[in-house]
Amino acid sequence: MAGTADARLRERMTEALGVDVAAVNVTGTATLESPYPVSDLAAASVAAAGAALTELLEAGGIPRAQATVRRERADAWFRAGVRPVGWVAPAPWDPVAGDYAASDGWIRLHTNAPHHRQAALRVLGVEAERDAVARAVGAWRADELEDAVVAEGGCAATMRRAEQWRVHPQGAAVATEPLVARETTDPDGAASGWRPTHERPLEGLRVLDLTRVLAGPVSTRLLAGLGAQVLRVDPPGWDEPALAVEMTLGKRTTRLDGHDPAELAHLVRLVGEADVVVHGYRADALERLGLGSQVRRDARPGLVDVSLTAYGFTGPWAGRRGFDSLVQMSAGIADAGMRAAAADRPVPLPVQALDQATGYLMAAAVLVGLRDRLVHGSGSAARLSLARTAALLEDARGLPRVAPFAAEEPTEGELLQTGWGPVRVLPAPVEVPGVRIAWERAPRPFGVDNPIW
Repeated sequence: MAGTADARLRERMTEALGVDVAAVNVTGTATLESPYPVSDLAAASVAAAGAALTELLEAGGIPRAQATVRRERADAWFRAGVRPVGWVAPAPWDPVAGDYAASDGWIRLHTNAPHHRQAALRVLGVEAERDAVARAVGAWRADELEDAVVAEGGCAATMRRAEQWRVHPQGAAVATEPLVARETTDPDGAASGWRPTHERPLEGLRVLDLTRVLAGPVSTRLLAGLGAQVLRVDPPGWDEPALAVEMTLGKRTTRLDGHDPAELAHLVRLVGEADVVVHGYRADALERLGLGSQVRRDARPGLVDVSLTAYGFTGPWAGRRGFDSLVQMSAGIADAGMRAAAADRPVPLPVQALDQATGYLMAAAVLVGLRDRLVHGSGSAARLSLARTAALLEDARGLPRVAPFAAEEPTEGELLQTGWGPVRVLPAPVEVPGVRIAWERAPRPFGVDNPIW
């Protein structure tokens, strides 16, 4: 397997996390066809979480067992692990969102959030009508429109080639960042009374989920499947109707307004009562809100703190808004897909693979942080980004793939009832002997629970 995409990806994840990802047994067939080794990325990132879980269990005095990942299940979860039965979820994209031809290339507008849509429309000077947007975009140079939309508070990305991204100031900055930037905090006095159990490893663990689409919720969903008590907190008015059924599985959901002093104080109290905080806001957003890293550490010594950004933590775009589809455009992935397909427009990955893979790596970082707290009595902070995961995938492009390809998906799963209708939850993509990975709370809308543990 040396020299394969699978081996390269697992090696890089082992280096980043300090767990033996190569020791995880990976079986089955690949189902995600792409110029990039997307199925290998899916299996490897799920395997990283599996390797971290087995090391956490061993640190808790439970004999280590080999984790197993089935490729077709990992691929299926990268598509959607929660499937509506007899009903259809809302469309995932705003009607204006998508790829547009500028005067000198392609640009993608991300307009799912109303304020992002309005920012793009203000710059273009048109109403929310797709043909009008297309005509207006055609009069702009792609880079100039990208800069204007971002300056207005919106989200956009020019399509670049991979070689252009490598020499771009942000691409060059991301290339120097670790895949998972880990830091030890609170080396003294951070011990915790919590310990893992075999059947439900994270039972009794409190996870504060301050994340949005899509990588952060993927990570906390897996933690919930391992038994953690996950409380997702959103601000008033935020919604993701197309994704709530997928991303609230196993969690409680509530709302707090961090701009209100009393509600911010309550949020700080929740941090103080948590074992883990996972957040996906831009690099300086929590600092400006009054919930910066030092506030979190003071509130909860020994906190396992894992964060995500789109474009990395250094470089000129460190504070830029971004999403998986935009990073694919920036980093050369959509361009490579277009060229491989001989298409006349951008061709993205078959799934939101940057989000999904980064989510499983975030979950692995949480599990490694919990292991280190058990062993050393220390807290930890870990930082990841979609752009760095994109660089990992680019590094593996062109390497041989060992898994056979078959267009099949798992059909089994547990039926759960939700307020929208029944859903089928696929079997977990990773298995560890003696461990039950299951979600005991059905998906729910945002903000329906009280802000308490």
